[in-house]
Amino acid sequence: MKELVNKLIKLNKTISTMESCTGGFLANSITNIEGSSKVFKFGAVTYSNEYKIKMGVDSNIIDKYTVYSIETAIEMSKAISIYTNSNYGVGITGKLNKQDNNNPFGSNNIVYVSIYDKEKDHAYTMTIEDLFGNRIDMKKQIVDKILILLKNIV
Repeated sequence: MKELVNKLIKLNKTISTMESCTGGFLANSITNIEGSSKVFKFGAVTYSNEYKIKMGVDSNIIDKYTVYSIETAIEMSKAISIYTNSNYGVGITGKLNKQDNNNPFGSNNIVYVSIYDKEKDHAYTMTIEDLFGNRIDMKKQIVDKILILLKNIV
C-alpha cells in the first residue's frame, strides 16, 4: 500500500472509496500509510442500499442488476469519484458469509470491484470469487487484490 500511496503523491493524484462489504477496510489500509492525507480524500461505508443511492448510485441499476453486481460496483466507483472530485474512485460490493434480508439475491463470498479513472472516464472491474476464511481474512484478500489492480492502473 505504501508504494501506491507514494505513487499517487508523486503523480499528484487522489483517491476515494465507497465500500460496502469491506466496511472501510480499504480506506483504513490506505490511511494507515504516512502521507496518505495528501491523496486520500474520502471514504464512505455504504452498507445499505439507501446510502448507496444517497451517495449517487442510480437506484435503477440496483433494481435491474441487484446490489451485488459489477454494474452496482461501477456506479459506486463513479459516484464517489464525482462526489469527491477524485482522480480515482473505488467501489466495492458483495456478500461475505451473510444472508441479507434486504437483498436476498446474490451468492455468498463473491465481491464486485470497480476502480473508476475519472480522467479516462473508464471503469476497471474485477470479480473476486476465491475467498476463504473468516470475514477479516476475506477483507484482507479483497484489499490485496484491489491493490494489485490499482498498481496496474495508476
